[in-house]
Amino acid sequence: MNLNEENRSIIVNHRLQKAKNTLAEAKGNVEMGFWHTVANRLYYACYYAVSSLLIKNGYIARTHSGVFALFGKYFVSKGIISREENKLYRKLFDLRQDGDYDDWTTITEEDIIPLIEPTKNFIDKIEQLILTT
Repeated sequence: MNLNEENRSIIVNHRLQKAKNTLAEAKGNVEMGFWHTVANRLYYACYYAVSSLLIKNGYIARTHSGVFALFGKYFVSKGIISREENKLYRKLFDLRQDGDYDDWTTITEEDIIPLIEPTKNFIDKIEQLILTT
């Protein structure tokens, strides 16, 4: 994907807004107790934010594992994003994978509630990085 600066900015802003909207979807599903859906939405909120940050910095990934690899290489390994924050992102990925594809996984309120505020903080941090780079 070869983007000029204007198109890059449009996509970055679109994905960042998509991250915020997806986080709102997660919170809406909390009220209904749809814990598997909340896990899915929390992960995708982070995924959209991270992919937005990557695009902002000229890195394009075509897969989830590609996003993890580029994020790790350019942001986590350099200390811009802490290993703890990256663990949250990976944990959400694992919960989403298990919830979506493992018939025997049960995701509970106790699994999800402690992850909501850190997810919001993660997305806020990504947004600040986008705005300052």
